[in-house]
Amino acid sequence: MKVSEHMANKEPNTQPLIKHSKLKTERTVKKVDVALKVMIKNQMLINFNTVSNEANVSKAFLYRNQNLRLRIESLRDQQVGLSTAKKVKRNMTDSSKDVLIESLRKRIEKTEKENAILKKRLQKFLIDVYEEI
Repeated sequence: MKVSEHMANKEPNTQPLIKHSKLKTERTVKKVDVALKVMIKNQMLINFNTVSNEANVSKAFLYRNQNLRLRIESLRDQQVGLSTAKKVKRNMTDSSKDVLIESLRKRIEKTEKENAILKKRLQKFLIDVYEEI
């Protein structure tokens, strides 16, 4: 009997390996689907880099999987021209900034008044406690 006859398996059983590979791919696709839903809901920028980071998968996987690639490209193209939160913030007009500043000033003023009232109440309370001793 030759050594080579024992070492070579002429009909290897690759089914478990193929099944495992398919399951792994399915799980990864689901991770990407979840990430895309979250990104859409939160109005995040969608491109291969951001999806890769959000789903914690390789960019190569996203490019190789034709369905995911088309979906990401489509979503990316839909976002062109849309205002993101950062763009809107950058485009604030001077008048809207003035309105925001005024509302914050009023809020600070109200908070300072409440703070002064609470300080007076605390001082009165401490005097009352001290007198009881």
